[in-house]
Amino acid sequence: MRLVSNHTPDPGLSRRLRRRGFLGVAAGAAAASVLGASGSAHAATGRDTATATDPAYGRPVVPEGRLGIQLYTLRDKVASLGFAAVFEELARYGYEQVEFAGYTQGTGDISLRELRGLLREHGLCGIGSHVGYYSDDPAAYTFDTRLGQVLDDAAALGLPHVGTASSPDRYGRTVDGWKRAAEDFNRYGAAAKRRGLKFYQHNHQMEFGFAEDRPEVRLYDVLLAETDPELVFLEMDVYWAYAGQYRFSVRPDGTPAPFEPLEYVLAQPERYPLFHVKDGEHDESAEDGYRMVDVGDGDIDYRNFLTKVGRTPGGRKHNWQVEHDAPADSFRTARRSAAHLLSLRTRR
Repeated sequence: MRLVSNHTPDPGLSRRLRRRGFLGVAAGAAAASVLGASGSAHAATGRDTATATDPAYGRPVVPEGRLGIQLYTLRDKVASLGFAAVFEELARYGYEQVEFAGYTQGTGDISLRELRGLLREHGLCGIGSHVGYYSDDPAAYTFDTRLGQVLDDAAALGLPHVGTASSPDRYGRTVDGWKRAAEDFNRYGAAAKRRGLKFYQHNHQMEFGFAEDRPEVRLYDVLLAETDPELVFLEMDVYWAYAGQYRFSVRPDGTPAPFEPLEYVLAQPERYPLFHVKDGEHDESAEDGYRMVDVGDGDIDYRNFLTKVGRTPGGRKHNWQVEHDAPADSFRTARRSAAHLLSLRTRR
């Protein structure tokens, strides 16, 4: 079977970001309803930042078996060296999981059976895969056009999760449009559940914007409210969530609308089995005001984020996938990012 990558960088990559987006402008405001005036579906928990005196501070914030990488980060190396050589390097760096962005990534013909064998040979677990949401081409490899094949392939690889990094904007950026997308996601989730899989959606920053027809409503809240929590799961891309925090901290009418990405997770931790771990450093000379960097080199407080998620019920079962959209040296990024996160397992 010939499959290609369905993971594409967010088209809003050139949006202006600022330091306060990563450090957090404010805790999320409590709200009663997703369609209420606040436009926020989550409530602040008021938890404090971990300190060295916290009895849980020394616990490993990335549990054993839960450190992975999105292979989109290493697409150049996969295409030039093949999966076997890349998997060997990743295992050497301490990775335990990989998330797929297509099942060939420019390597030519490779069967799913061969790919699963390579994972096993190098002691890696396939944790998930990004597949397109929909396409106007009926022959395209997407959830909408080839749902059965998408699920068959994920099951053949032994993946517990299969999802999309596509935006729910298929029917427009309105409340009703996102409700229709939620219906699609519920359908995919139900089909996945019948196969013993979990369907998930990965965010960029634009999911945290406001509905065009109801500018008081945050679209991410519509997605959460209208999808069945037993069928549709979320992969929070932490970098893009904090980018959205900066970009959409004010409604179109100028009223404040602060939110804290971590609070979404703490409110419903069971809905977030997967996370993308990427980092950003403030840089006024960059077009965005930020540049993506290796994990540990930027402004996101991952010790705080991972520690708090780890305290939630089932928090040791979350999966943390390193990603960098455009690394200068993808092996170096993979190595340095893993080293930083592994150091948090024992640092006190």
